[in-house]
Amino acid sequence: MRLTTKGRYAVTAMLDLSLNYEVGTITLADISARQGISLSYLEQLFSRLRKQNLVSSTRGPGGGYTLSRSADKITILDVILAVDEKMDNTACEGKANCHDGEQCLSHHLWESLSDQIRVYLSGITLEQVVQSYDASKADDKIISFNVQ
Repeated sequence: MRLTTKGRYAVTAMLDLSLNYEVGTITLADISARQGISLSYLEQLFSRLRKQNLVSSTRGPGGGYTLSRSADKITILDVILAVDEKMDNTACEGKANCHDGEQCLSHHLWESLSDQIRVYLSGITLEQVVQSYDASKADDKIISFNVQ
């Protein structure tokens, strides 16, 4: 799995919403300014995030976006899958036809890696990342996650 800017930016934007949850609705322009992500790119991402019910939008003055549920209920995997990131490390996209129409010798290895990545990312919530960020900022330490 190669995480593209689409997945990275979606996670970053969702973390920004999580950090500013108490403020209320957050505009994409605010996220764009704070995170250095193009506004038009954020609009595309948030369209997908809204369709997957990860964010809610409010129109008009004072409008913007909020998380659709609390940050402890949204996993990093939820966000990545919502923006159509592939979670497959096999060369054949899981079809087992990567070696002249047959399964290659390493197919199960890469398939297992994909599964492990999914399990890892499904065990980390936005809230955990925000808490780790706050702790690392205060202590200037390296962030690590213990997935259960």
